[in-house]
Amino acid sequence: MDVGGGPGRYSIYLAGQGHEVSLLDLSSENIKLARKKAKEADTKINEYIHADALELSEKVSGEFDIVLCMGPLYHLTDEDDRIKVIEECLNKLKKDGIFFAAFISAYAPMIDFIKNYPEDIIDFKEKLLKYLENGIHIPGEMDKGFTDAYFIKPDEIEDFMANFDLEKKILTGLEGLPAQSEAKINSLSEEAYQEWVDLIYRTSRNTMTWASSEHFLYIGKKK
Repeated sequence: MDVGGGPGRYSIYLAGQGHEVSLLDLSSENIKLARKKAKEADTKINEYIHADALELSEKVSGEFDIVLCMGPLYHLTDEDDRIKVIEECLNKLKKDGIFFAAFISAYAPMIDFIKNYPEDIIDFKEKLLKYLENGIHIPGEMDKGFTDAYFIKPDEIEDFMANFDLEKKILTGLEGLPAQSEAKINSLSEEAYQEWVDLIYRTSRNTMTWASSEHFLYIGKKK
């Protein structure tokens, strides 16, 4: 099950690999787009559910082998809501099932500014540092590019996830050390590109590299 699956990127890929996938999202427009994209990919999503991730128990029946929560945790600014979403996801996950959760790092806004808006540091420095205190992003007049969000400090993810009935399998940064040169790396030869992907993969679980990643992935097994 893909909780908060948006326009269906993960759902469509997994369905294309032969999995039966249910996609749930709060936005009816996202679900409409997911249907369109699935049709274009000649792929069948098993079920589309228009609902809030906080209402899984009410809106979704049955249990799943795998539950993806790849968006809700960084769109909920209240910690109680983040806890509830994970509990709801685990209620729908079979015993020994696998849970995937994505997080955005509190360093992500800084990385984004380094790459795209370095000249704006004068106006935004204190706000960027504020993310390291509470992680909460509420868009203002000068920064409307992202919705309400919660950015977590990387070293807090493991302790947070330890509150749930899960056995941690993987906690990893996704962009890794070359994050600031992403465009340049994407333009390299296929051989060089794959070598960078391998380097990122082999270093991404080392906590010393985590401040360079904008996104994190937690994978756990339900006890």
